[in-house]
Amino acid sequence: MLLISGNPANDLVDIINKNRTAQKLPELNDSPGLGCMALQYVELCKDNCTSNGVVNCKPPEDDFTEVFGPNCGVELPTFGTITGHVVGCQAKYLEPSLAFSHVLVKDSKALSLIRNKSHTEVGVGLVGARKGSFFWCILFSDGQTNSTFVLEDNGEGIKQKKGCFSGSTFPCSSGQRIPVFLNNFMTLVLLNIFLLQHLYQTWFVMM
Repeated sequence: MLLISGNPANDLVDIINKNRTAQKLPELNDSPGLGCMALQYVELCKDNCTSNGVVNCKPPEDDFTEVFGPNCGVELPTFGTITGHVVGCQAKYLEPSLAFSHVLVKDSKALSLIRNKSHTEVGVGLVGARKGSFFWCILFSDGQTNSTFVLEDNGEGIKQKKGCFSGSTFPCSSGQRIPVFLNNFMTLVLLNIFLLQHLYQTWFVMM
C-alpha cells in the first residue's frame, strides 16, 4: 500500500524549470500528454534496473506512437516531435530534489539535455516496481503549447492506475510505503472497534 502525497512528477517539472531559468532559459510547458507517455515508458521498463542505477531498457521509437500515445489517450494528429529523454532508476524512492540530482542528472550530458534551447515542453513520469526499485523518465518536445500531445476527453485522457505523471489532475502516489507494523496496528484498531460495537449491541439487547 502507498501513501498519497501530492504529485512528485509536478515537483520535478518545477525543479527542471528553476534550473533552466537560473541559466536565463525559458520555462518549459508542463505537458500532461508527454508526462503520461513518460509514465508508460518507465512502466514498460520497470523491471530493468541495474545495480548501479541504470535503466537497461530501450523501447522502440514506434512504441511512442503505437503504444504509449494510445495508452494515454493522446490524439494522434497532435503527436509532435520528442526532442530528448532522460531516464533513471534507484533501489528506493527519493524525494524530487534528490531524484533530480542523484538519479536523473548525474553527468554533464544529462544537464545539457535539460538546458537544451530547442525544448518547449516537458513531461515527467515515475513508477515503483514490485522489487522495490523506482523509475523516473523525463520527455522533452519542441511542440507548441496546448496543441501537441493533446489528451482526449477534454485533456483528461485515459486514467492511469499506477505511478505518477506531471500535469495530471488525478492524485498519485509519492512512493512512500506504509511500514508493516503500521498496517498491523491499523488492523488491530479496526478489530477492536468491531468488537466494541458487537459488545454494545449485545448489552443493549440484554437491557
